[in-house]
Amino acid sequence: MHGYGEVKEDLIQRLRRIEGQVRGVQKMIEEDRYCVDILTQLAAIRAAAHKVALTILEAHTRGCVARAIQSSGGEEAITELMEAIEFFTK
Repeated sequence: MHGYGEVKEDLIQRLRRIEGQVRGVQKMIEEDRYCVDILTQLAAIRAAAHKVALTILEAHTRGCVARAIQSSGGEEAITELMEAIEFFTK
C-alpha cells in the first residue's frame, strides 16, 4: 500500500474537481471571456494541484519514508524524498 492509501478517495475527489475547473477554463476561452477571469481560475487550479501534491508528499514522508527508516533503508529513502522535494519545488 502506498503512503497515500488513507487519503486516496480525497485525492481522487480533489482531482475530479480540478478536472472540472480545467474544463471550465476551456469553456471560458471558447467563449472569449475576460483574461483576468481566466487567470484567476488558472491560479485556483494551480493552488488545488499544489495541495494534491503536498498531500501526497506528506503521505509519502509519513508512510513510505517512515517505514524505510524503520527497516534500515532510511538513507536511500531520505535521498529519494529530498529529490522529490527538489523536483516539486522547482
